[in-house]
Amino acid sequence: MRLRAISVRFQKHAPRFLGAVFCAFSLLLGAACDKNDHTPDWVKPGNPPLPAAVAETAVAAKVGESVVKSAESEASNNLRFIAYNVENWLTEEPKADGKPGKTKQESQKKAVVQMLARHAPDVIGLCEIGTPADLAEIQERLKAAGLMLPHSHYTGGADPIRHLGLLSRFPITATARATDTVFQLAGRTFAINRGILDATIIADHQSYRFIGAHLKSRRDSEQGDQEAIRQCEARLLRRHVDTILKNDADTRLVVYGDFNDTRATPTIRTIAGNYRDRGYLTAVPAKDSRHETWTHYWALNDIYSRIDFIMVSQALRPEADSSAAKIIDDAEWDEASDHRAVLATFK
Repeated sequence: MRLRAISVRFQKHAPRFLGAVFCAFSLLLGAACDKNDHTPDWVKPGNPPLPAAVAETAVAAKVGESVVKSAESEASNNLRFIAYNVENWLTEEPKADGKPGKTKQESQKKAVVQMLARHAPDVIGLCEIGTPADLAEIQERLKAAGLMLPHSHYTGGADPIRHLGLLSRFPITATARATDTVFQLAGRTFAINRGILDATIIADHQSYRFIGAHLKSRRDSEQGDQEAIRQCEARLLRRHVDTILKNDADTRLVVYGDFNDTRATPTIRTIAGNYRDRGYLTAVPAKDSRHETWTHYWALNDIYSRIDFIMVSQALRPEADSSAAKIIDDAEWDEASDHRAVLATFK
């Protein structure tokens, strides 16, 4: 584990001219790790004009390869879904305390598009989207890279900067808003920061309802204790799920997002629900090419953790193909975002 962590940190900070040498070394190291290490499965309990830079992105993303993989996905009748925090895909964030606002750099955008096009998802659930124009930009860049996802949904909460987005190859037949989005904490009233995305698609005559969320970060907040805020938001998310399943227990539900907490925490247990109940959500047990499960690297504290999840309702659980699920660890993951995307396939 220490050797792999050193390898990842070296990859993140190595000079560019050593990239090719390191990639070859990483492949050899990964093969050796695959033979000796194993991580157990989890326990039960309107669009803007096309940007000029898109032409370059189309070449970098290997258009032909993307189109072939999309055709293979369609032919197999499997639904491929990616949940991904793209880290500040913002046109411009307002400056704070004299510091420049965060924006997505061109090299980072290209890395995001290359990875997504390479894995050819049918649906993508995105966190940390700025404006509707920013979501449209991702959509257009993917189109230029050969990945056609013409249908979209965009929503948010109290945070005026970061929002949620969904892109789909299939028509979005319905959207909804959570009715309960406010909570009390320490005598004060708060609204859920990034909102709850709720969109339904029909693919191959089957309905899939996607519920996306991006819970409070693990950074300190003037609002109050960050863990307590996150747990309150998790309860609001769970209430929305319960409302859906109370109306129709057989809803084919996909609950996903950046939950900013790890598996054994109250936040994740709240979202998943009671294991003995019909409404329990099962987390898809994805791993990367080295059989590791972390999805986020927090550089400030040098911490690797699993905080991004795709969960499914009991009606959809038999169709979640665990063998095809993965945490995407392509070479450019750390250029694209501080998160690694999670891929789930439904048969």
